[in-house]
Amino acid sequence: MKRGLRMTNRRFFLLQTGALLGSSLFSLEALSEPSYANTLERIQKTKTLRIGAVRGGTPYYFKNIASDKWEGCMIDMATDLAQTLGATLDIHETTWGGSILDLQSGKIDAFFGLFPTPQRRTVVAFSDPLFHNANSLVARNGFNPTNWSDLNKPGVRIAVDLGSSYDQLVTKTCPQATIMRFDKTNDATLAVQAGRADCQVTVIILALTMLKKNPSIGHLIVPSPLESTTTNAALPKESDPAWQTYFDKWLASMTSSGKIKPIMMSNLERLVGVKPNEIPPQVNF
Repeated sequence: MKRGLRMTNRRFFLLQTGALLGSSLFSLEALSEPSYANTLERIQKTKTLRIGAVRGGTPYYFKNIASDKWEGCMIDMATDLAQTLGATLDIHETTWGGSILDLQSGKIDAFFGLFPTPQRRTVVAFSDPLFHNANSLVARNGFNPTNWSDLNKPGVRIAVDLGSSYDQLVTKTCPQATIMRFDKTNDATLAVQAGRADCQVTVIILALTMLKKNPSIGHLIVPSPLESTTTNAALPKESDPAWQTYFDKWLASMTSSGKIKPIMMSNLERLVGVKPNEIPPQVNF
């Protein structure tokens, strides 16, 4: 019994000592973590640009299984930005919603491809628009509205992502319609495919991608008047605007030199199979 008690005490002592050592090492590691005045300084000193990427976000993000490399419109843009900084691109897998948390916690320096809703602006900063994106419809076969006003009728069923910019748009413009709100984009798409909804509102790039993958869902409509939205990059919210200023200057250079459009067109064709002549004329990146 005494020997067993001694052994138990010894184990307890070792566990306590290990815990204390672990805590001390963690504290030392935290103390040794360098601090930076802002995100731009961190990137310039570490020579690393950290971005988030979403699996299944084609053509924005695509994880090539064969090469285990990330591809897509946003990866190409981030690669160009990293080159101007003389930095290596470090890609962290995330989700659309999780990207906000990753920016807040300092895991990433930028996330390309978010619409700056008022709610998001309270917790993260946003760049100038990367490009303008047209709102469109993925409509069931046999449903052929031409104007947004055609949707604003009793009996019309519109599927949207809950809390998205599309939700805000149809809530404002189509108060007489039945608005079906879904937590997941795929669920809204399935509602159209199953005939439970007449159409799904989404940006045209994603609509083209959906229909190219599965033409049986329905067909594409760009209602009049053109309802345009922006696609921006989300950045950490900081008192020092150095990183946002640098980012917007880089973006202005990309836009003026005409680099954005070929990046969008090439990825749509290569990753989705959408040829330039299949993109409606109302769309101009």
